[in-house]
Amino acid sequence: MKKIAVFCGSSSGFDPCYMEAARALGKKLAEEKIDLIYGGAQVGCMGAVADAVIESGGNVIGVIPKKLMRVEIAHDNLTELHVVETMHERKAMMAELADGFIAMPGGSGTLEEWFEVLTWAQIGYHQKPCSLLNVNNYYTPLLSLFDHMIEQGFVREEYRPLIIMEQDPAKLVHRLQNYQPTYVHKWD
Repeated sequence: MKKIAVFCGSSSGFDPCYMEAARALGKKLAEEKIDLIYGGAQVGCMGAVADAVIESGGNVIGVIPKKLMRVEIAHDNLTELHVVETMHERKAMMAELADGFIAMPGGSGTLEEWFEVLTWAQIGYHQKPCSLLNVNNYYTPLLSLFDHMIEQGFVREEYRPLIIMEQDPAKLVHRLQNYQPTYVHKWD
């Protein structure tokens, strides 16, 4: 695992634990010599994870649409910053560059980005791990919804193991490094 894409908020959240987890994740990625692929901003959890990687001597590759350069405030101290036209291009480039994915707490954009790569894993477009950093039990309700979708017959039970979830950044990175992909054909 050489590069991990992290989807997270351009906001900090109300509880300081979110920014603390972002910094801990960034530090762990740098310690493990894993490059960070992320949304390119210097604010919120995005900025915190990037700053921690940089401060710990790691590489950070940002991908930001032109329209968001002022809104999300593009980070000016990255290893690489790719400026793209659209959110679609941002997501495609991040997915292409990354060997795995982590969603930290964030808003609807974070969820949308993560669900897209999870869906791609379900239908066999990639076999990269899709994970949730469950800081402050942020994603526990989402996992309950996913289990409900399985119970109601809209998601196959075999897809449940595709979601890797941990509360501790170090444990999550360890699980991603040891991930063994399995593919379940959707229409069998």
